[in-house]
Amino acid sequence: MLIFPCAALVRGLLRPSVVSVRHLSRWTGSSPVVHRRRFSLSFVAMEEKQDVEEEEEASGDKKVYAHYNHTLPSKYPRWTARESFQFMEDRPWQEVRDFYSNLVDGQSSLPTLFRNEHPVHDDIELPEASGQIGPENALKEDRTGRWARKTFKIVLSYHGPSFDGWQKQPDLNTVQGLIERSLGRFVDERKAKLLKEKHLPLEGCAIVAGRTDKGVTALRQVCSFYTWREDFKPQDIEDCINSAAPGKLRAVSVSEVSREFHPNFTAKWRRYFYIFPLNDGEDEEEEVCGIKVDSGTLHEDHISDRNGFDDHIVREVSKDLILCDGDDELGGGNKPRKFDVARVNIFLRLLEGKVLSYKMFARDTKASRNIGPPTECFMYHARARVAHLRCSGVEKERKVMCVELVANRFLRKMVRVLVATAIREAAAGAEEEVLIKLMDSTCRRATAPPAPPDGLCLVDVGYSDFDPTNCLIVD
Repeated sequence: MLIFPCAALVRGLLRPSVVSVRHLSRWTGSSPVVHRRRFSLSFVAMEEKQDVEEEEEASGDKKVYAHYNHTLPSKYPRWTARESFQFMEDRPWQEVRDFYSNLVDGQSSLPTLFRNEHPVHDDIELPEASGQIGPENALKEDRTGRWARKTFKIVLSYHGPSFDGWQKQPDLNTVQGLIERSLGRFVDERKAKLLKEKHLPLEGCAIVAGRTDKGVTALRQVCSFYTWREDFKPQDIEDCINSAAPGKLRAVSVSEVSREFHPNFTAKWRRYFYIFPLNDGEDEEEEVCGIKVDSGTLHEDHISDRNGFDDHIVREVSKDLILCDGDDELGGGNKPRKFDVARVNIFLRLLEGKVLSYKMFARDTKASRNIGPPTECFMYHARARVAHLRCSGVEKERKVMCVELVANRFLRKMVRVLVATAIREAAAGAEEEVLIKLMDSTCRRATAPPAPPDGLCLVDVGYSDFDPTNCLIVD
């Protein structure tokens, strides 16, 4: 009985005839006039869309995206989104990836970047995990049946470039997928039976403090796992995870905590670290025809007769400062190629101690939303400084810019966009409050594209009050 109206419906989509509309009306019990009008409008819209696509295909025209018209003042012209992307990508990122790999293996530490022994913050364990007998522990011992659930806090360290992000996805090598397969050995009988009835693999459920994107490394990521089994110890979970992907994934610690513990909702702050490698000579003053140029930048308005050199000579040399690969828009030698790390630090420090909306610095989420989590974040700590990265097998150290951000929460890709935008504005010589003023923008194209994920690292997640003395960049 359903085959005939469905066939008529298909014919109606292809040709809005009276017969197809009559059949559809008989099937739904609605007025034929209503369906005829709806069919006609849908058909016209489909035809118009098809005509536009055919015209574009015939003419070879491509959709053109206009550059954002910045209104905030700056000393030099800002990079376009393409130029900013090229500036970020043209870096020796493999050295950063190797350094993070050594961090995960425990062969190195973040303080080595600053040539000192400043201690990295050690995550403060909850009272339940410290071995002390508290009221909640005593209450938990008296519980039986389904109330006797055991919750474990798992601190993980993993190398981001070795995985396709945290979140489990079909046919991808994700951290969550690997963790949950390892936790399948500790699932209780009731859940194991339920999974078998639904023809699902035997896996545990890992709740994480915050999902990381593909390529992002984590040193002390926190997740939790609960079960009703009691025939194993926390060390068994740690050994099982450590054997899953040696050198890429490591369980730093596993401890039993109260069932009220939630890695995400009970966290008070998160700390991210970004390493941006500097190219050789990028931290030094450039010389154009023997003239030192401050911060390696040139602008048409500032290029003039200097020490007897003609304008056209200086302009010709300044073309080498432009990030260009044949784009006509980069024809003028008036854009910077370098930035001042101290300037980035000034931009970021103005964000400390304020509750601000970072929706313009977020990606992959609606910018103007009235439901869901808020876009406001409180920034505890935001600093940047020059450091030295020790490359394996190379005697010479690589100069890098390190950015340390601590906040109560972060939006999607917020850290990477914030770093890229701060670099762009520092190169353009923008005013100090430029990041705060960009938050009032009405379009996310006002901020720069996200910096590469290779330099980002989730250092730790805190469940006690934030202590600024434990930060790496304190000056």
